[in-house]
Amino acid sequence: MAEISYGGFMGVMAILALGFAIVSPYVEAQASAPAPSPTSDGTSIDQGIAYVLMLVALMLTYLIHPLDASSYTFF
Repeated sequence: MAEISYGGFMGVMAILALGFAIVSPYVEAQASAPAPSPTSDGTSIDQGIAYVLMLVALMLTYLIHPLDASSYTFF
């Protein structure tokens, strides 16, 4: 009985795995549905940009305000 080397066995297994990877997506394949139309009219993008700008303004306010208020003595 002929012995199969480890390298030969791994080569056969690699070819079988490659063949399975190529063929398996087509088993029981169905036609894909068309993509739905976009539901966003841009208002959500505008609102997201507005939120980011408000957060930047708030952070700048809190970063700059202590520099102005440090010279004042309230009590």
